[in-house]
Amino acid sequence: MKWYLSLGVAALVAMSSAACNNSDTSTLTPVPTTSTTAPTPTATSTTETHSGTVPVGGADAYAFNVATAGTVSITLTAAGPPANIIMGIGVGTPSGTVCTPISGASVTGAASNVAQLTGSSSAGALCAIVFDVGNQTVPITYSITVVHP
Repeated sequence: MKWYLSLGVAALVAMSSAACNNSDTSTLTPVPTTSTTAPTPTATSTTETHSGTVPVGGADAYAFNVATAGTVSITLTAAGPPANIIMGIGVGTPSGTVCTPISGASVTGAASNVAQLTGSSSAGALCAIVFDVGNQTVPITYSITVVHP
């Protein structure tokens, strides 16, 4: 068994010596070390603010366009009077002047500085809707912030 090892070491030494021989006239082409992968662009977000009035038993909507797929968030930033009134907030698809809420894409809550709705969306037209959940006795003035790609 030892002679295989000795033979292998001798062959390795011979190859090493040949590779280091300065009389070798062959040229080597260097392998490029730079990457050819294009950088991934980062999506920029657009922040839109809308104010309106929700009539008793009614709703008010704001249409916006999502340029590329990404995260959309909607925040009811102000509503009243009273300032702590609970309102419905939703996202839907616009059709003319009507905003049809997407099933499962609405919540109820008071005005806050934290988004009440956040989710993924494909590119296209959407609308934010603020609506009476049955507790209004007067028209409610509100403000929303919509952040989208």
